[in-house]
Amino acid sequence: MGLFQTNPPPDDAVDKSRPLADRMRPRTLDEFVGQEHILGPGKSLRVQIERDDTGSLIFWGPPGIGKTTLAKIMARMTHADFIEFSAVLSGIKEIKQVMADAERARQYGTRTIVFVDEVHRFNKAQQDAFLPYVEKGSIRLIGATTENPSFEIISALLSRTRVYILKPLTEEQIVGLLQRALHDEARGLGELHVEAEETALRKIAAYSSGDARSAYNVLDIAATLAVEQQAKDVGPRITDAIVTDALQKRVLKYDKTGEEHYNLISALHKSVRNSDPDAALYWLARMLEAGEDRLYVARRVVRMAVEDIGLADPNALGITLAARDAFDFLGIPEGDLALAQAVVYLCAAPKSNAVYAAYGEVQEDVERTAQDPVPLHLRNAPTGLMKAFGYGEGYQYAHNLEAKVADMQCLPDNLKDRVYYHPTEEGIEKRIKARLEEIRKAKAISPQRHGDTEKKSEN
Repeated sequence: MGLFQTNPPPDDAVDKSRPLADRMRPRTLDEFVGQEHILGPGKSLRVQIERDDTGSLIFWGPPGIGKTTLAKIMARMTHADFIEFSAVLSGIKEIKQVMADAERARQYGTRTIVFVDEVHRFNKAQQDAFLPYVEKGSIRLIGATTENPSFEIISALLSRTRVYILKPLTEEQIVGLLQRALHDEARGLGELHVEAEETALRKIAAYSSGDARSAYNVLDIAATLAVEQQAKDVGPRITDAIVTDALQKRVLKYDKTGEEHYNLISALHKSVRNSDPDAALYWLARMLEAGEDRLYVARRVVRMAVEDIGLADPNALGITLAARDAFDFLGIPEGDLALAQAVVYLCAAPKSNAVYAAYGEVQEDVERTAQDPVPLHLRNAPTGLMKAFGYGEGYQYAHNLEAKVADMQCLPDNLKDRVYYHPTEEGIEKRIKARLEEIRKAKAISPQRHGDTEKKSEN
């Protein structure tokens, strides 16, 4: 049919040239991993599937969690024709053609499941084209979207479907899927006889952030690397180092032909950090007199303000940005004095790298931990559907509290109570530290006023 595909090939027809993620798709609900909140025994969607009474559905969730797979399993279990649309390539003409075919098939007792991946990419007119066929039951529409249906699906179609939220897979579930793929000789990597360190699989799982497709892709590359790098008389083994290589972690490398350039900027930066204005001015002049790009120097000076002075003297950032603007206005040579003035100010300013260190820790956690969803009470709920799913429930509006601070968890569950920012006793940061202590004490005695949830105000 061109822009869409019909029923997939039989389960026993495994083409090893297909991506690992595609080969390892679960074929039954028993093989399907995750989504126990809707697919566990006795849960709503599982009961509907087993009774063959699902109606039209919208699956809403992040990539790589099984939205397409679940739709295909439903088609197999109900013996329905399965038609998969591309929301990127298909237009109203193609939609109407397939709908007409589905109506004719229905007359002969054949049901049709129309699966639309990325249904949010269909415009209003394209979504409207489905309405009469969904209304009459000519098709069962299953739409998959990573975007909020409240905003992306027209209300008429939304009212005729049931929305299910699918959650990211846990790290344990991802590790289980990877182990299954390593040992499955028919569809997975079992024929390679690759072993894997537990820590390596957990690293893949952490990087995938609940996306099984992403995890499979990394595993496939890692297995290939393990086979290529295996030692004599030792079977291939996926190690932490191989996973790092497979993830294609970027490492910054400097051009050796520009070594003096980086030596000079390093000397300038470290002189500023050590509060030595004379040395800083010297290294600055060396760079400027050699014809260094002034905007490059200005950018690095701004970086010094945020990395080494930080909130010990918040004015430092403004001074450096003003120096950049002054150079842009004055040009050479007068503008060089503005850069010199900013450098001397940074040398004399109190120093703190607390924010820099805090953000570095945050980056590490973002990189090594799963990206847990935003807690429901922190989500905005402008639509009835979102409120029905618990968005905003339990949110405490700080302005309604006497201390203006709520004892409310604002980090995801996997990082609960994590503290990143540790202010110093330097400059303004000493006052910030005291204020944060006051806030922590206020939270400890803050009344739980869940009734004061939200004013009619954004967030």
